[in-house]
Amino acid sequence: MVSDQSEAKAETRQLVLVRHAKSAWDDPALQDAERPLASRGLKALPKMSAYLEDLRPRPDVVLCSPARRARETLDGIRAAFPRRTTVEIIEEIYLAHADELLECIHRVTDGRCVLMIGHNPGLTDLVDLLVTADSPVAMDLPTGAIAVLSFDGVWRDLAPSSATLVDLWRPRDQPG
Repeated sequence: MVSDQSEAKAETRQLVLVRHAKSAWDDPALQDAERPLASRGLKALPKMSAYLEDLRPRPDVVLCSPARRARETLDGIRAAFPRRTTVEIIEEIYLAHADELLECIHRVTDGRCVLMIGHNPGLTDLVDLLVTADSPVAMDLPTGAIAVLSFDGVWRDLAPSSATLVDLWRPRDQPG
């Protein structure tokens, strides 16, 4: 899926889960997948991007829902990724459950850091599924939130209770 190279060894990996920025609900004629970002969502993008620019390691792979609001979020934070970052729009991420999102991650074959842009409740459920009992539970990922998880191993071995929640960043907690 992502690379023809197989993972050479188990090492610490970072999974970054990004819930799309705030979307607009003002056009009831639009299909859910076609809803754009709201002005509040567009305003959050520079803050999200600034946070991601400081992230280490930087994303090697980005997996994104095909929904318009997710793709617009991707466009707004793309400058935070190295040029070598592989970006894939994956149909299965749209409104997926935690186990379906985990299957998408298991297909990644390369990279130390994977970033996924998706939706709730799947992303929150994925955090709850993956974090160990001693990690603080995210409870809910509001729009624009970024959860950073860490685990030791290879992507295909990421399993329930195998990760640690390293950080939970939310736009509403940021100044300005």
